[in-house]
Amino acid sequence: MSAVIATTGFQAPGVRQEPASAATRTRLRLTRRGRIVFTGLAAVPLVIWAFVVVLGAGTAAADIESSGVSFEYTTVGEGDSLWAIAESIDPNADARDVIDEIMRLNGLDDAVVEPGQRLALPVVP
Repeated sequence: MSAVIATTGFQAPGVRQEPASAATRTRLRLTRRGRIVFTGLAAVPLVIWAFVVVLGAGTAAADIESSGVSFEYTTVGEGDSLWAIAESIDPNADARDVIDEIMRLNGLDDAVVEPGQRLALPVVP
């Protein structure tokens, strides 16, 4: 058993047929120059972020130079904390004040340090 469909070209009133070419979708094709422009626009936020990071990193060094405080460097050991480091620098001073100075010198947001991290420490006269 087989079926045959025959069309007469007659169109019923109120029925709209789409042309065959409208049903075909074309892919977006970018030229070489278009790909360069598109990639460049996508890279702009990354470049801006890099500038912010690089220019923002200089604030700790600028604070050190303008404060007139002399300092030395140390490497954080296993099990060290800022509290223990602050007490070893100046046992007579309040450890909280020394920790604040260490955090300001190094541009730290919090008092968490990692083993192997290099810190600038204020020199106590």
